[in-house]
Amino acid sequence: MNPSASRTPDSELSQFRVKGEIPVPALINGLTAAAVPLLLFFSWRSSQHDDSFTAPLLVTFSVLLAVNAIAFLFSGHKTVQRRVFITLITALFTYLATQAVEDGSAIIWLFAYPPIIFYISEARVGVLTCLGGWLAVLLLFSPLGDLLFESPYSGTFRLTMIIVLAFEMATCYILDQSRRRSKLGLIKLAKEFEYAAKHDALTGLANRREGLEQLEAESQRYLRNGRPFSVLLMDIDLFKTVNDTYGHQVGDDMIVLVSQTLTAQSRKVDTIARWGGEEFLVLLPETVTAHAMASAERIRQAVASQTVDANSKPIGATISVGVATIQGTESIDRLLQRADEALYQAKSEGRNRTCQAVTG
Repeated sequence: MNPSASRTPDSELSQFRVKGEIPVPALINGLTAAAVPLLLFFSWRSSQHDDSFTAPLLVTFSVLLAVNAIAFLFSGHKTVQRRVFITLITALFTYLATQAVEDGSAIIWLFAYPPIIFYISEARVGVLTCLGGWLAVLLLFSPLGDLLFESPYSGTFRLTMIIVLAFEMATCYILDQSRRRSKLGLIKLAKEFEYAAKHDALTGLANRREGLEQLEAESQRYLRNGRPFSVLLMDIDLFKTVNDTYGHQVGDDMIVLVSQTLTAQSRKVDTIARWGGEEFLVLLPETVTAHAMASAERIRQAVASQTVDANSKPIGATISVGVATIQGTESIDRLLQRADEALYQAKSEGRNRTCQAVTG
């Protein structure tokens, strides 16, 4: 399947990083490091103005933010760190706005809220949180807000604050969506490059490089658990003659036919690789020789029963197969050599047949 066709949910974007992007935990810790001394400074200012409630409350917020950062360093729990941080700054900004701290000027810190929330949260959370915050400001500036909090804000300031805050939130949302789309595009591009590096363009099968990596992984698993695996090395018979007689397009059609047959006749746990031009390899995990021979015969017969179209003329395809099963502590190279020798034997004996590799 082409990876570009898959979708990456918004909630999964945080699992991927692109070059130059600040990780959310690092950003939260950085903001915390900047916020703690600022809160302590304004706490000191409040104490100078005989505000006996605001000063200790700001100290409490600074301590809680610091504890959240330290807890993350020990636990590494990103979700808890993010949620606690959002809760604390939401409560802090609410208090600054409703209590008109610093003669009402502290409410301006609300403008720092939208970009932070959109960056560290999912888009949906950012929209709901900012919308809730804007409605809360609207309530604060309403007659009901005056009744509840005795806000000192002038009419001109209220109107400007509501409009500018809404404009900033909308702008932050647009920029955040652009950032997320760009990141998603880079992720898809990276997946496409990774896919192309491991797969054959014509057939979509694993390429030789990926096949070797899977062979090495299976070999290591075999050395750990002792369960043997087998390989089928196969080649399309008289492929050069088909190319020379009917053209490369028919040759490509024959390669695709064989690859599709291999996919249909193999298990999901098997690795199918295009090993060379008209050569294929099938890795059969935890498969002994007898079962590998049966699989090879089934594949050979399935290929032989099909044809490709060459200018409205059906052309049959056959394959020769060499089967080898890992033994002892032999290397991957030796295993492939034995499979190749078995394939050569199948060719020598008349093609369209399966041969088992000799042991030793």
